[in-house]
Amino acid sequence: MAQITFILRDGTKMPVDAPIGLSIMEIARKAGINDIEGACGGSLACATCHVVVHPDWYAKVLPDGGKSMEEEDMLDLAFDLTKTSRLSCQIMMREDLDGLVVALPSAKNPF
Repeated sequence: MAQITFILRDGTKMPVDAPIGLSIMEIARKAGINDIEGACGGSLACATCHVVVHPDWYAKVLPDGGKSMEEEDMLDLAFDLTKTSRLSCQIMMREDLDGLVVALPSAKNPF
């Protein structure tokens, strides 16, 4: 099993076990991180699962060809958008993402 570290809004780092094959949104919800809502259930119809990916990891979490137009459109609705923003429902956990670090939007000094 891999691990991911979430940086919560207050700056607290929360490492959690990250089963391969689940989305980052699903992992956050299973870990009790309620600030990642995922109101649409991961169907790419909202921006309530927005996270900021650590710059060192950003290229690794991009799918081939980059973010889809649908994800870009949903991110336009997100608050506190950054250059490394992604929708956590669109990042699937893989073995090569072991150690991934993401922050909740508005986290205190995340990176």
